[in-house]
Amino acid sequence: MEQSSEKVYALAFGAHPDDVELACGATLLKIMNEGRRVAVCDLTKGELGTLGSVETRKTEAEKARRIMGYTDRMGLDLGDGKLFYNEENLHAVIRIIRHFRPEAVFANPPDERHPDHMKASKLVADAVYYAGLRQLVTEHNGRKQDAHRPPHLFYYLQFKHVNPDIIVDVSETFARSRAGVLAFGSQFHREGAEPETLINRKEFLTGLEARARYFGEQIGTLYGEGLLTTKIPGVGNFSALFP
Repeated sequence: MEQSSEKVYALAFGAHPDDVELACGATLLKIMNEGRRVAVCDLTKGELGTLGSVETRKTEAEKARRIMGYTDRMGLDLGDGKLFYNEENLHAVIRIIRHFRPEAVFANPPDERHPDHMKASKLVADAVYYAGLRQLVTEHNGRKQDAHRPPHLFYYLQFKHVNPDIIVDVSETFARSRAGVLAFGSQFHREGAEPETLINRKEFLTGLEARARYFGEQIGTLYGEGLLTTKIPGVGNFSALFP
């Protein structure tokens, strides 16, 4: 059985490079500030994106990894626009989960503007469950992997606004997370850049900050990031949760 040395506390999946940084980067930085290890997995190369090449986006993803300080960042090639729900893709995600053995998994939300985001959400959610089945065999580098089912699955928020189940206070990490976002410079506003896309509009990053300010206001802090949960969280230490 494989006993991975790459165990992390949190593993964040994105359908495309930059999904994670745009939606939950400040939360991941907060987790790392708490002394925990974080890894990221991009499910596609983003090859159908209007702006930037595959090579550019790969370079940008590595730059973001260094800026953010992730333990690791893996890139799968499940096909931009082809994130189909099939056994091959499902097993690819299961192998990543079993390799990193996280306690918490972050994924694209199930209801989204981009079809790839919804497909990625379903793949990751099901892989989280199936990764815990011992009779489902996967291998990594020629070695059989141990089953592992992460106890916590969270969906971050993207284009569609929904009321989050929890809001994370990211006041201390939000500014640094912007540096991780801006590592993907090919995707955002540049004077004279053509054609215009949803996220390279001049107002896009300002809008993201406005949402973070709004979520922060809901919990009495400067910035917040909203998450959807898949189960009701239990309270173990009441006074720590409600100081």
